[in-house]
Amino acid sequence: MFINTNMGDDYGATSKLFNTKVLLGLVAGAGFSYGLYKLIFSGGNRGKKREFRTGGDAAWNISMQPGSLLERVSGLPLVHEKSDLTANGSTTDELLSKSPNSLEPQQLDMLLSLLQTHPDPSARIQVLVTLGNSAAFSVNQDYIRKMGGLQIIGNLLSDPAFDVRVQALNALNNLSMNATNQEQLKVYVRQVLGIIETSHLNSDLQLAGLRMLTNMSATNNYQYMMKSSITLFLSLLVVGNVTLQIQVLKILVNLSANPDMVEDILRSQAPVSLVLLFDSCTNTEVLLRVLTFVGNLKDWTTSTHITEILKHSKDSLYSVLYGDSSELHQKIPLLLSHPDGEVKSQVAKIMT
Repeated sequence: MFINTNMGDDYGATSKLFNTKVLLGLVAGAGFSYGLYKLIFSGGNRGKKREFRTGGDAAWNISMQPGSLLERVSGLPLVHEKSDLTANGSTTDELLSKSPNSLEPQQLDMLLSLLQTHPDPSARIQVLVTLGNSAAFSVNQDYIRKMGGLQIIGNLLSDPAFDVRVQALNALNNLSMNATNQEQLKVYVRQVLGIIETSHLNSDLQLAGLRMLTNMSATNNYQYMMKSSITLFLSLLVVGNVTLQIQVLKILVNLSANPDMVEDILRSQAPVSLVLLFDSCTNTEVLLRVLTFVGNLKDWTTSTHITEILKHSKDSLYSVLYGDSSELHQKIPLLLSHPDGEVKSQVAKIMT
C-alpha cells in the first residue's frame, strides 16, 4: 500500500558534490514518476556522489485503479479498505481512498487525530500509509509539520506493533525530503540508529530506518549525529543481504563525501572481511557503491597527519583498506577486467 517513490542512482555521472550548505533538491508534486528520481549532488568535491531517496518497500496487497491519479503518478493506488471509523462526518474509508494529493488540510488533521486515538494497530497502519503517500507531495509535507504531525508520527517509532513502526519510518522518510522538516526530524536520528542496531538483520524495520537516514545524511547538517554508528554500518555491510548492503552504502557514500567526516570514517573499527566485497562476484550495484565510497576516501589517505595516527591501528578501516597487509592492493587491479564499464572506470579513478 505504501507508495515507494525510490530515488535512483547514476553511477556513470562524474558530477561534483552539491554545496553542502544547500539542502538537496526537494522533489515532489504530481508530476514525478515511480522509480525515476535521480539526484546527483554537485559542488566542491569532484566525483563525490550523494544519495537521496523516499519511500519504503513494505509488502501490501494492492489493486490497481486504472486512470487514477496515483496510477499516473506512481503506478500504485491507495488501498480502499472498508472501515466503520468516522472523523467529523467523513468515514475513514473515504479519507484512505482519496488520492494523496487531493487530501485537504483538515483531512490530514483528521488522520493525525486517528493516529493518536485509535487502538487498532491495523487502522494506524492504514493511516500511516495514507499520510506517508501524501507526504510525497511537498505541500503536504508542510501541512503535516504545521499540524504537529512530525511528533505524532515520531511517537509511533515506539509503538508495540512491528508494522506500525515500519510504516511510521516510511512516513518520516518521505517527510524528511523537506529542509524544514529535517531540522525537526533530527531529534529522531539517534532513536532510528538504535532501531537499526537492535532490529533483526535484513528486516523491513531495519531497512526503513536506513532509508530515512539516507535522506538525513544527504547534506552535511546532521551527519555528525551518525559518527558513532559508522562501525555499525561497516558491520552491516559485510553481513547483510544485497538490499541491506545498498542501503548502508548510500549512507556511507554520503558521509564519505564530507571532508569533515573522513577522519572519523577511517578511524572506525571495520571487519577485515570488508575487502572481500572488492571482487567480480559481488553484486554490481554493491560493487559500484563500495568503489565510490573508497574513491571518496582516497584523496585523504595521503595526508601525513592522518596516516601517522591511523597506521598503528590494526582494527581501523584505514588499516583494513590501506594497511601494508591489506588485500585491497591486490584486489583492486583485478577489477580492471570486470565486464561492467562503470566498475572499470571507478577502479581506474582509484588507481590513479
